[in-house]
Parts: sequence; structure tokens; C-alpha cells
Amino acid sequence: MRINLPTWLTLFRVALLPVMVVAFYLPFPGHNITAAIVFVLAAFTDWLDGYLARRMNLTSAFGAFLDPVADKLMVAVTLFLLVESHRGGWPGILMAVTAAVIVGREISVSALREWMAEIGMRATVKVAFIGKLKTVMQMVALVVLIVQHEKAAEALRLYHIGEALLVIAGVLTIWSGLYYLRAAWPILRGDTPPQPTSGNDHA
Repeated sequence: MRINLPTWLTLFRVALLPVMVVAFYLPFPGHNITAAIVFVLAAFTDWLDGYLARRMNLTSAFGAFLDPVADKLMVAVTLFLLVESHRGGWPGILMAVTAAVIVGREISVSALREWMAEIGMRATVKVAFIGKLKTVMQMVALVVLIVQHEKAAEALRLYHIGEALLVIAGVLTIWSGLYYLRAAWPILRGDTPPQPTSGNDHA
């Protein structure tokens, strides 16, 4: 199997995750800024590999499989880090619930898309604008929270902004999940007969 440039970028994104985790926890000066920079770099490769794949026609089955896995790993790992550092009280509960909603939605929609692909109807649950907006909101919120996760008194206001943005992202997550469920609902309840899959449905 030959690995093309977009797929190498996706693999690089996965490799950046342990680097971000180490930077997040090691107590060196500016470790939070370093962790945020690593996260932003990973997010940039997410855009870049998709752009190159389309521009240079370098799509592949392996890349199509790996790209969404890398995206979800990046978000899930970051949320776990923030939840672990945000223990205690209602803020901790809110963070944990929001993280559970976001991760649960990603798992559910991924399962829905996989099933729809198996019956040849993946286009029914293609990515919508609300899903893209949710992703942008998540990324901005996570960068702010990584930078301010130590919650220093002088930065507490910015941290609360990050919390608010993450809650908004959680609401958008539910909204987009319901959007995909609504699109697939006629098939799920048997109103529309599924079409046979061609075996080449990769996205």
C-alpha cells in the first residue's frame, strides 16, 4: 500500500497527540501555550490534508478511513485532558457532561454513517453546514481552554469564555446529530427501502 502526502499528514496529526498530552502535563514555563500550539498544528493538518487530497486528486480508501478517526481522536483526547484537569463542583460537572455529549455524538454519527454506507445510502448523511460550524466552535473553545486550563486568576474570564464556547459547541453537537438522524430516519424506520451498496463508498 502506497501512502500519499495527505495520508502522511493525517498520520502526523495522530502522532502529535502524545506530544500535546506531554506538553499539557509537564510543568515547564509556557507548557499550556506549547500544548495549544500543537493542537492548532494538528487542526491545521486536518484542513491541509483535505485540501491537498481534493486539489491534487490524492484520495485513497486508507486516507478516507483514517482522516475522520484522527479528527475524533484529537477532539476526544483533548476533552479527556480538560475534564481530568477540571474536577470538582458544578464547573467540573458541566465540563464532563459537555465532553460526554460531544464524544457520544461523534460515536453515534460515525456508527450511523457506517451503517448508511453499508446499505449504499451514505450521501443521505453527508456533512452539513451545521456540522462544520460545530467543528469550528469546538476547535476555538478547545484552544482557549488548553491555554487557560490552569485557571490563573488573571485569566479566569477568558477561561469562562472557553467554557461558554464549549457549551455552545455541545448544543450545536446535539443539533447536528439530530439533523443527521432526521435525514436517516425514513430509512431507519423502514419508510424508504435501502439501496444495495456498490462496495466503493468511501468518504
